[in-house]
Amino acid sequence: MEPGQLALIIFAVAFLLLVLFIGFFLLRLTRSLDIITLDVDSIARSSNEILGNANTLLNDVNGKVKTLDPTVQAVADMSVTVSQLNATIQNVTNKFATAKAATSFGVSGVAAAVAKQATKTAMGRYKNKKSTKREK
Repeated sequence: MEPGQLALIIFAVAFLLLVLFIGFFLLRLTRSLDIITLDVDSIARSSNEILGNANTLLNDVNGKVKTLDPTVQAVADMSVTVSQLNATIQNVTNKFATAKAATSFGVSGVAAAVAKQATKTAMGRYKNKKSTKREK
């Protein structure tokens, strides 16, 4: 054998080994891609189920929120009304306190009217009782 033929045989064997290595590598790559494809398909199916469940849950929550909206609005309206009532009561209390401080006896407004009427009624009863005793 001549050195050129020997070099050609070595080159042919090296090329054969390279082709076998590349073929083996491509075979393993194909198997890996098949496994990855199966995994991606199962993940896609699972994600579709999860998205379907999420949509169902979201629709359920939206329905319940629509049910609660009037209640929340009523509570908000009531809190505004209570705040207004509180302010009105505070205003009336301040007016009575101011009027009470302004009078010398400490009675005015509604309290004065009630006291005056009670005094008239009590005096009237006393006079009636006294006149009834005289007649006897």
